[in-house]
Amino acid sequence: MSMLHTVNKSPFERNTLNSCLGHALPGSAILLIEDGVFGAVEGTAQADTLRAALADRAVYVLGPDLLARGMTAEHVIEGIAVVDYNGFVELTTQYDKVQSWL
Repeated sequence: MSMLHTVNKSPFERNTLNSCLGHALPGSAILLIEDGVFGAVEGTAQADTLRAALADRAVYVLGPDLLARGMTAEHVIEGIAVVDYNGFVELTTQYDKVQSWL
């Protein structure tokens, strides 16, 4: 069963992203939205953890949420795909289930 995991909390305020990464199975996908996008930024304490996750999971970040927080795709860790709202909807249809990490 394939699963899309969404994370909307900053990894610098809560451990939601780490919990997600600990449970997301190989072949699943992780989408960072709202304040969760801070986890996708290059040069942060989470960068190495997310780079490691890319070995067997797809990682996405919602572009409009990056922009709303003053960042662009240039700030994102290499290998993490930036998607728009249509891409978000498309991801929800590609996976059997969606798990929201709150």
